[in-house]
Amino acid sequence: MRESLTNELFDLNHTLFSAFFQENLWEVLSLLENQFDDFISLISSSYLEWKPGIWVSENVSIAPTAFIEGPAIIGSNTEIRHGAFLRKNVITGNDCVIGNSTEVKNALLFDGVQIPHFNYVGDSILGYKAHLGAGAILSNFRFDGKDISIRTENKKYRTGRNKLGAIIGDQVEVGANCVILPGSLIGKGAQIYPLVSTGGFIPAHTIVKKSIFS
Repeated sequence: MRESLTNELFDLNHTLFSAFFQENLWEVLSLLENQFDDFISLISSSYLEWKPGIWVSENVSIAPTAFIEGPAIIGSNTEIRHGAFLRKNVITGNDCVIGNSTEVKNALLFDGVQIPHFNYVGDSILGYKAHLGAGAILSNFRFDGKDISIRTENKKYRTGRNKLGAIIGDQVEVGANCVILPGSLIGKGAQIYPLVSTGGFIPAHTIVKKSIFS
């Protein structure tokens, strides 16, 4: 899973951190966990350290009832709404929304991502303008605790991670109350209808209306 697949999933003009997307995509998550200072080194002077380890750009709105545990980087014009919970190692792009009762942990969001209502996003990457409907969950842990693999159309990759949510391409729409299984790879522009449980590899621009377990 090299640079070609990265470009198939993401427009790298919509993140400050394109330099980290040249190897296997899940390695970005390991960098978030272990080398967060590398991300901080790339932010501009428009970011200020709002609280220790929490870097915030211009025109960010953070509700008094939101909780952010550093390290974190919050892009400009992003809105962190009432009751949001950011649990370490979180990066948002510009113009994002993290909403009511949404929990985010060890994740990178490109510009324009919306996760506005009752969502869980753990150990995941969400591309430009990806959107999760109310109650949509990105599950990041197998019942048996085994390491999680990622599949493309033709190949299976061992990640060596026992926590891995979803890698979601640009402009993906995930409907309300969906559950996306650990290690899912969802191509650009895919649409997943409400109440669907699905996982594995979902090609770009696919419409998923029925639950699929793979």
